[in-house]
Amino acid sequence: MSNMNAITKATRAIAKRPFRVSIEGNIGSGKSTCIKFFDKYPNVDKHGEPLNEWRNVSGHNLLGLMYSDINKWTFPFQHYVHLSRLKIQTSAPSNPNITVKMFERSVQNSRHCFVENAKKQNFLEDPEYQTLIAWFDYTEKCLDISLDLIVYLRTTPEVVFERVIKRGRAEESEVSLEYLQEVHDSYEHWLSLPDVGCEVLTIDANRGLDCVIEDLERYSYKILGGNHTN
Repeated sequence: MSNMNAITKATRAIAKRPFRVSIEGNIGSGKSTCIKFFDKYPNVDKHGEPLNEWRNVSGHNLLGLMYSDINKWTFPFQHYVHLSRLKIQTSAPSNPNITVKMFERSVQNSRHCFVENAKKQNFLEDPEYQTLIAWFDYTEKCLDISLDLIVYLRTTPEVVFERVIKRGRAEESEVSLEYLQEVHDSYEHWLSLPDVGCEVLTIDANRGLDCVIEDLERYSYKILGGNHTN
């Protein structure tokens, strides 16, 4: 009986979780700006990518190390990214009035986009790749990491390359157009799969910010979980 009670409680907890929205897109596609647009909604728990956390893992800048030597540092970086995304995706809401949890990229993105691309480009040795896949598979089996909606800010690699250069983040100084093309191709493949697991809302983010914000306004009902019941 105690086991049944535990299962019932776990099922109820999953049923009551907030509507999960992952904001996805290439480097420089406008994900952070998209999330800031929803600051005006008090029922939305928003999480940007934890860049500062990646820059200081017990004093080590994993983000900088990864960009400086992608072959050497992709495995530990992706391992830590999985952990940080997992904490964001499964953590309890900041207050009981939260009905939507929105975050910049997801555990699924790490697995199906960046890890797959790293393997394809030989940034990961096969034992490293298999370790990351096993880590994801166990997570997916034992925890509720499901998504309810993916908002895909679709861009061309050339456009985001120009944006990356303009914003001038130190770690991104080594990012090449070729790498952005690889990430773009990985996104296009992942989000075209029949088993993505949730609806994908694609927004043309090549356009100016005003146009993207108009789309966010237009689709806000859907993005905020319209017709979704816990």
